[in-house]
Amino acid sequence: MKKYSKDFLCDLYKTMGRIRYCEESLVDLILSGEIKCPVHLSSGEEAIAVGVCTALEKRDYIFGNHRSHGHYIAKGCDLKALFAEVFGKEAGCSRGRGGSMHLIDPENGMMGSAPIVAGTISLALGGALSSQIRDDKRVSVSFFGDGATNEGVLFESLNFASLKKLPIIFVCENNLYTTHMPISECRPDLNITAIADSFGIQNACVDGNDVLSVFEIANKAVEDCRNGHGPFFIEALTYRLRGHVGPDDNIQGTHTDIRPPEEVEMWKKKDPIINFEKLLMKEGVLSEFELSEIKEDLIHEIEIAHLFAKDCPYPGESELDAYVFKS
Repeated sequence: MKKYSKDFLCDLYKTMGRIRYCEESLVDLILSGEIKCPVHLSSGEEAIAVGVCTALEKRDYIFGNHRSHGHYIAKGCDLKALFAEVFGKEAGCSRGRGGSMHLIDPENGMMGSAPIVAGTISLALGGALSSQIRDDKRVSVSFFGDGATNEGVLFESLNFASLKKLPIIFVCENNLYTTHMPISECRPDLNITAIADSFGIQNACVDGNDVLSVFEIANKAVEDCRNGHGPFFIEALTYRLRGHVGPDDNIQGTHTDIRPPEEVEMWKKKDPIINFEKLLMKEGVLSEFELSEIKEDLIHEIEIAHLFAKDCPYPGESELDAYVFKS
């Protein structure tokens, strides 16, 4: 802790808090039906996005998946455009056409997210290849879940990245469940980092709920990739505190969450934000009053973004065919 400045540690805390408050502010709106598009919340997984993106520069590329609010926010992208997109408004980052799972902000290096499992891994590979060809020292990051480790495109991308020594970091956010299936029921070998060993790729398994641990390994990975020693594979162990899609998998008479209640409660005690908050107070970095001020500022920021999104118009009927292509 002592090797980091107060400003740096505060920024980590603020960004994790921004992601959490942003997503939790959507819960009631999802349940009431005001938000129509599917929304995958990353509550409990914030330390991965923040730890990795803090190690990057604005010009570096990231590619997300179906659960990418955290990646988008951690990369410094526009919060107002995020909310507008979730509400399907014209001012959204995808002009209101994509919703929660299609986020993009190229100016800040967020090159896009998509719900197809492993769907953006090959795109991140292409980003890294273009950086190598241009020799612009950019690093590409591919964020994906443990379910994507069963997809062939990941293995093809690992092979090509290793062969060409591309500046790409593969980040597997392992929350132990592929949708509703425990990882133990779909993988004979639970050691995901072993995949990288097969391709001679540097790798590390890290506590995905410890933002400093994530940052430190991501910082090494970025430095290696920027200096021509890529690729790098990171498995970050974590847990989602909300449902697979939406706030809860057990609402409206349904019961699709097969996770044992005691397991959920155990992981709540490992909440990355609460534990980092305790550490900051223990080390004297922030007082209880300072933490309270930060929280109030974040809530105010999010309220402003919500008001902006709600006041924005929907796309006009005259644009119904806009951005629709056919061969």
